[in-house]
Amino acid sequence: MAADEILFERSGTTGWIVLNRPEARNALTHEMYDRLAEYVSNPAIGGPDGVRAIVVTGAGDKAFAAGTAIESFRAVETPEHALAYEDKMDRVLGAVEACPVPTIAAMQGASTGGGAAIATACDLRIATADLRFGFPIARTLGNCLSVANLSRLSALVGAGRTKEMLLTARLVGGEEAEAIGLVAEILPDVASLHQRAAELAVMLASHAPITMRATKEALRRLRIDGAAADDRDLIVEAYTSADFKEGIEAFLGKRTPRWTGR
Repeated sequence: MAADEILFERSGTTGWIVLNRPEARNALTHEMYDRLAEYVSNPAIGGPDGVRAIVVTGAGDKAFAAGTAIESFRAVETPEHALAYEDKMDRVLGAVEACPVPTIAAMQGASTGGGAAIATACDLRIATADLRFGFPIARTLGNCLSVANLSRLSALVGAGRTKEMLLTARLVGGEEAEAIGLVAEILPDVASLHQRAAELAVMLASHAPITMRATKEALRRLRIDGAAADDRDLIVEAYTSADFKEGIEAFLGKRTPRWTGR
């Protein structure tokens, strides 16, 4: 992998992950997926002096990411190859979903296949009006999505719409994506998209880290295990934290809390 095909840049409390193959509409190689998982799993993330929010975006103005680099699929010939690829994708996307700090997908243009899967694994999604989001594999590659990917997408837009999108192989535009709750905001251009992503990241960095971490993890468990998911460890961590005590005292003292994530 070229050293600059995926970039990590820090700006204050925000980490920016840039998918950087604009000549290929930011299609992802296996090495790029590996690096993405490393970035979102860094133990330093979320610490008192660490990154407090992450933005994932694509280089250029044509695409967030147009899926997995197609040439890499030529090596898939056996059942073991197929399962290994989807196992890897589940590990990478699981790492994105389990990132301890809030993640924002800032999407422009094409967000398809693996790119769309990354966006669904993020916590928040914003996009430009020219968004084209989806998994058109029924008319292109002829492969399928894993249950984990289907579960994330259907949790966002519902099982019926997920089935309709996949069977018709159509791409969702920006206006529809906002209407169905797939994205939170539509911005006019890439510059505005990045500015809004930066604003959201700064706002998230000002919130209680344990509350956000517990919320993310509880929703992940709910998606996987349903209403019987065990949340007792999350409740104990939040209610016995120094941050909870700080929140109470700050509220009663009419001042802004000083969160430490502990």
